[in-house]
Amino acid sequence: MRNRHGLIAQLRRPPGGRDARIMLTALFLDRTGSGLWAASAVLYFTFVVHLDSRQIGLLLGVAGLAGIAGSPLAGRLAGRFPVRPLLIGCHLLRLAALSLLLVSSGFDALLPVVAVISLGDRAAKTLETLFATQVAGEHRSTYQALSRTTMNAGMALGSGIAALGLAVGTRDAYRVLILGDALSFLLVAALVRRTAPHPADAPATPSLHAPTPQATSPWRDRGYLLFVLLDVPMCLDDSVLNVGLPLWLVTRTTAPHALVPAFLILNTVLVVLLQLRVSARAEGPRRAAHAVLLYGIGTALCCAAVAASAGHGARAATLAMLGAALLVTLTELMRSVSSWELAFSLAPPQSRAAYLGVAGMSQSIQKSAGPPLLTGVVMAAGPAGWLLLGTAVAGLSLLQRATCLRRLHAMQTAHPVPVPAGS
Repeated sequence: MRNRHGLIAQLRRPPGGRDARIMLTALFLDRTGSGLWAASAVLYFTFVVHLDSRQIGLLLGVAGLAGIAGSPLAGRLAGRFPVRPLLIGCHLLRLAALSLLLVSSGFDALLPVVAVISLGDRAAKTLETLFATQVAGEHRSTYQALSRTTMNAGMALGSGIAALGLAVGTRDAYRVLILGDALSFLLVAALVRRTAPHPADAPATPSLHAPTPQATSPWRDRGYLLFVLLDVPMCLDDSVLNVGLPLWLVTRTTAPHALVPAFLILNTVLVVLLQLRVSARAEGPRRAAHAVLLYGIGTALCCAAVAASAGHGARAATLAMLGAALLVTLTELMRSVSSWELAFSLAPPQSRAAYLGVAGMSQSIQKSAGPPLLTGVVMAAGPAGWLLLGTAVAGLSLLQRATCLRRLHAMQTAHPVPVPAGS
């Protein structure tokens, strides 16, 4: 009860004040709409548009590739223009693209529409991250935890509403779900417009008394690009939870299929209950770097549990798969804070928008490459594939931790004030 009251109090008085409250409300509405579409997209393409599985796979693959471009594009634009109007424009772009979905009936017409939707989604997430660094300041980890809790609650509500629409199953019911998602973008754009322009949004004015730090390009920063590259496998928990565990359960174990929804329920409940507590333990760049190692260990244990679920009775398989779902959720809790904190702390302050845009590519690449990696390589190799995946991620987490600490030390030596030490 105390934890619940503490969460409610922090949601009412988040770091960043009024603007943060508005943005948390906007995130809740946005993810509620996203839950409506995410839960119904594949079925809409199947039963309303009448696409076959090959076309749907290609459609989602192209969307994933477009999403990869969304993050760096948003970061580049945010380095030149204020974040607030960019975010409003991004939501309006999503509104327009989703509205076009209702009048696009064939595969060729849907392809560019779905690509723009994915591009807008990833760009919006990057701009939300940049906005959060402005309104929350030094308390960005706490704000990130609150936003994660809020977004999961929104996704859960949206998925629940979608279930009602899918139970009806008519063409009009699917269209109502899409319109609900589109309406959420309009409401979110209106909420973002209510926030106050932030001083950090204004273009920097060169000082007459001190030289302005030279902006650098993330594409020429090999150390930061290495961080982004290593961050891709540090995001695999998403594909493991949503693709790997359900498919493995129904194809390789004797566990009941009704267990699959329990994975998402367990994930949602634990994120809401534990995100703030886990975030407090990973606050600061050095703690975030150490949390990366815990991510690798947790992933290895999760993969071992999945491997152990094969070849046993229903009860043992059920326990093993529930254990894997618990472990992958704990890794997600650590990754959601550590990845964001490190992406921010490892970037030069004068080029942070462009750097965070590039950092956002790691999740987009994972969403595109993760599912085929799990289905085509890991699961095809059986239990040994899972053990190899867990070992690889654990090893890469050691490398990621070492490289992050090395870069943090170098930055702190060169600029002792701007880079927080963490502990």
